[in-house]
Amino acid sequence: MSLSHGRNHPLVLIAKWYEKLFGRLSDYNLCVTDAMKKDLWVNFKIKAVTLYDKPASYFKETPLDLQHNLYMKLAKDYEPFKPRTELSADRSAFTERDGKSGNVLKTKGRPALLISSTSWTEDEDFSVLLRALEDYERFIEEGAKLPALVCVITGKGPLKDYYNGLIQKLHFKHIQICTPWLEAEDYPLLLGSADLGVCLHKSSSGLDLPMKVVDMFGCCLPVCAIHFECLHELVKHNENGLIFRDSKELAEQLKMLFLDFPSLEGKLHSFRENLRASRQLRWDQSWDQTVLPLLGNKE
Repeated sequence: MSLSHGRNHPLVLIAKWYEKLFGRLSDYNLCVTDAMKKDLWVNFKIKAVTLYDKPASYFKETPLDLQHNLYMKLAKDYEPFKPRTELSADRSAFTERDGKSGNVLKTKGRPALLISSTSWTEDEDFSVLLRALEDYERFIEEGAKLPALVCVITGKGPLKDYYNGLIQKLHFKHIQICTPWLEAEDYPLLLGSADLGVCLHKSSSGLDLPMKVVDMFGCCLPVCAIHFECLHELVKHNENGLIFRDSKELAEQLKMLFLDFPSLEGKLHSFRENLRASRQLRWDQSWDQTVLPLLGNKE
């Protein structure tokens, strides 16, 4: 509210007053980060329990067969999902179904699939990603052994047309960008099929965490995320992803992660293995573990 109306707007002052008053009167308060928990105590003397956002159960790795079905569906409307070489009735840019066995295989020399989601607002500066992709293209032209990239940016919002205009001015040979609006059931499937996620969201308060990264981690998808104050509570640098501060740093991270793609030897694979091994709690499990004991104590 203070971002849109100003810190001294009457509505903001009233909201601050009643939150401070009733927050102290409640039996329990929940917040989404330890940073917020500390802020509530320091500024309002409100005690809170941290309940981290967790992914829903349908955010998970997508089996190869479902990946193929999704790619074939998207290829009807979006050029980057169509096969690079000969057109085939059962082949996408990433997968093909063997005519004899019926098994789905990943295509040789396939591009890497990079995904980001956004509401296309001023909270996220997508020129950071576009500049990093320009550097990535240059790395390939200078001889780096990097895969072609398909960069999918999902979502709707007020700045989508502006950024689409910028994208159309880019003339890449090795990178394709598309900005689809996905059906609700297709979004988790695409996250579970991608090779790397990118998050450009910066918390306006510096006290909450991007839900899109929570969902990506639910799909065991490693993430490169732009730095802000409490991001380390979710993204563990060099463990489940990487944190960057500008386009140059992001470009270098993309180069490092995709060198020798799709080898299973590099950091990209180890980040995914770390996410698999972490066996993250899901939303209902987190609620049962953190909130139910509080309610039990109250009784």
